[in-house]
Amino acid sequence: MVKLNKIYTRTGDDGTSGLVDGSRRPKADARFEAIGAVDEANSAIGLLVAGLGGGEHVAPLRRVQNDMFDLGADLATPLGDVGGADFTPSDMVLRMVPAQAAWLEQGIDAMNEGLDPLTSFILPGGSEEAARAHIARASVRRAERAMAALAAVEPVNPAALAYINRLSDWLFVFARTLNGHGKGDIKWTPGANR
Repeated sequence: MVKLNKIYTRTGDDGTSGLVDGSRRPKADARFEAIGAVDEANSAIGLLVAGLGGGEHVAPLRRVQNDMFDLGADLATPLGDVGGADFTPSDMVLRMVPAQAAWLEQGIDAMNEGLDPLTSFILPGGSEEAARAHIARASVRRAERAMAALAAVEPVNPAALAYINRLSDWLFVFARTLNGHGKGDIKWTPGANR
């Protein structure tokens, strides 16, 4: 259970921030870049939810938002004393697990059943809801790049990397679903304005 009584602590005034293991790093550290990019993507998903105004699509997006907080907690727990020697979750360490990405894959497959096959790339847009989903998708892709950059310099949970990669695919198909099951998609016409 998280309990926050005071929002400001002043501990970050020196340009550092704390991780779950108690260590402090510069706010410009690759780990904090990845955590921040995940938070930004989650905020874009929140904007998508707010634009839907309720309905059947809200519940899966709220599940994704919860998973994104799990992802942030995973990233905030580097391997070490508190983080353990591997990425196995425990009572003390929250880690992403393969089942979270598998849920996204099942959702992609289910949504794809109601969509016509793509015959061209599509432009991000269509309905306002689909456009918001594409903004969220692009934000997730940025988070994935930040996580890949972190993984190039220190260990990152493979289940976390799989989840963020699958989520952008899920949001792409979700955007098509919001576009009248693909009927409102705007197709790219290569070289149309040359």
